[in-house]
Amino acid sequence: MGHFTLTGCSALVGVEGRFERGPLDIVVCGDRIAAVRRTGERQPEGEAIPAQERLAVAGLINGHHHSHEHYHKGRHENLPLELWMNSVRPLDPIPLTARQVYLRTLIGAIEALRSGTTTIVDDLNVSPVLIPEHVEAAFKAYEDIGIRALVGITLFDRPFFRAMPFVDEEFPADLLRELDAKPKSDPQAILDFARHLAQTRHPRSNRVGYIAAPSAPQRCTEPFLRAVREMADDYDLPVIMHVQETRLQVVTGREMYGATMVEYLGRVCFLKPKTSLIHCVWLNPREIDIIARSGATVQHNPVSNLKLGSGVAPVRALLDAGVNVSLGTDGCGSIESASMLRVVSAAALVNKLRDDDPSRWIGAKEAWRAATVGGAQALGLGDTLGAIEPGRKADLGLYRLDSIPFVPLNNPLGQLVYAESGANLDLVMVDGEIVLRDGLLTRIDESAILAEIAKEHARLLPLIEDSERKVSRINDAYRRIYVRCLKEGIASDTYRPRLDGA
Repeated sequence: MGHFTLTGCSALVGVEGRFERGPLDIVVCGDRIAAVRRTGERQPEGEAIPAQERLAVAGLINGHHHSHEHYHKGRHENLPLELWMNSVRPLDPIPLTARQVYLRTLIGAIEALRSGTTTIVDDLNVSPVLIPEHVEAAFKAYEDIGIRALVGITLFDRPFFRAMPFVDEEFPADLLRELDAKPKSDPQAILDFARHLAQTRHPRSNRVGYIAAPSAPQRCTEPFLRAVREMADDYDLPVIMHVQETRLQVVTGREMYGATMVEYLGRVCFLKPKTSLIHCVWLNPREIDIIARSGATVQHNPVSNLKLGSGVAPVRALLDAGVNVSLGTDGCGSIESASMLRVVSAAALVNKLRDDDPSRWIGAKEAWRAATVGGAQALGLGDTLGAIEPGRKADLGLYRLDSIPFVPLNNPLGQLVYAESGANLDLVMVDGEIVLRDGLLTRIDESAILAEIAKEHARLLPLIEDSERKVSRINDAYRRIYVRCLKEGIASDTYRPRLDGA
C-alpha cells in the first residue's frame, strides 16, 4: 500500500460505471481511494503516476474459480459436466507437493491479474484427503502475487458418485463397494479446519481470506448442510454453492428431496444474503421468486456453461425479479481461461439469444455491473469493492485508450466489454498496491514461475493420465445415468436454457 495520484486519466466512476472523460486525478492513500477530482484542482499527492490516454476502471471480481483444475487445462472437450467432472476430482489423490499446489494456484492468479481481475474466489477441492499444507500453499500463492482472494475448501460429506440419482441401479455392486471403501478425510475434521480458517482468515480483515464453500446440496447431507450454514452465520461469512447447473441436477433434486434443489434450500432456510448460488442455469419462475425473497445471489458462469453444454442462465428474468447477479469463470479444467474479460463479453452476448425484444437484452453496462458491483454485493463487500469512488478499496485497472480496441473512442464501456482482451492493460492496483505496471507483474518473476510450472506439469502428467484411466471405470455408469435423466420430465415452465429447448 502506498500514496499515489494517477494523473490525467479518464474513468468509469461510481457504482453505475459512469464515464468521465479526463483529465482526472485518482488519489490513493493506503488501501483506499481518497479522491477523484479534475486534474489541476490540487497538486498530486504522493507519487504522481502519469495516466494520460488511460481509462481507469474498477477491478473485476471473479466470483467462481477452481484452482485445483489448472494442471488439467485443455484436456477435455465435448463432454457434459457429469461425464467430465471426476477427471479433475480423482478417485485416488494425485500426490502433490505443497510447491506444486503453490505453482498450480499461480496459473489462475496470473491470468486473473492480466485480465483486470483484482478479486478471485477459489473453490478449492481438498478431497478425498485433506492436506492442510496444500491449503496454506494456495493462500500463500495469492498473498505473494498480490491479488485479493477468498479461498474456500470444498465442503461435502457425500461423495460425488453418491450425489447422483439411480446410482444403486446403474453402478455394478462390487464397484460401489470399492468406491465406498476408499480412504477419505472425516467430514467433521474438514469442517473443523474450515472453522479454524474462518477464525484466522476472515475476508473483512484479510486481503486473502476464507469463504464457506459447501459443494452442492446433493453432496451434503442435511445435518452437514445445516452445520455449514451455522458456521457461516457464526462468523458472518459469505457462502458459495453449486446449484442446478444441469438438467441432471434438476432430476437429482426431485429424486433426493421430492423438490428441486432451490426449493429444498429454501425449505431448510439455507438461502440468505451473502450466499451465492453458482450457475443456476435450469430455473423456473417459482425458484427465481424463492431466490429473490431470500436475498441470495445467482452467480452466472456463461463461458463454462457454454463449453460444457449446460445452457444459459435466465439472467433477464433474475434481474427483473430483483436478484443480484454476479459473474465467474469457473475452473480451467472445464474452460481453459481465467479471464473475466471473456466472461463479461460472453454474458452480454449470449443472453441476447433468449428474447426477441431487444429492449430486454443484456448489454455491456449490465454485464459490467455484474462483474463489479454485483460481485462485491455477492461477497458482502458491496460497500468496499466494485467501484471507483472515494472510500472504497483501491482495486482498479488502467487500460490504454491509444490502442486499437478504443480507437476511435465512441463508447468506452462497450468497447472495453466487447473488444478488450487484456492486452492493453497497463496497470493494476490491489489494496492500494501496484501489482502490475507497464504490463509487468511487480511481485513475482513471471517467466521463472511459468518455466517452473511447465517442469512440474511434465513430472505430474503421467500421474494425471493414470488418474484419468482409473476414473474411466465409472464412466459407463455415469453415461447411463446421464441418458436416463434426459428422459425424465421436469417442470414445463423451466426457462429454456438451450437452443434446442432440451
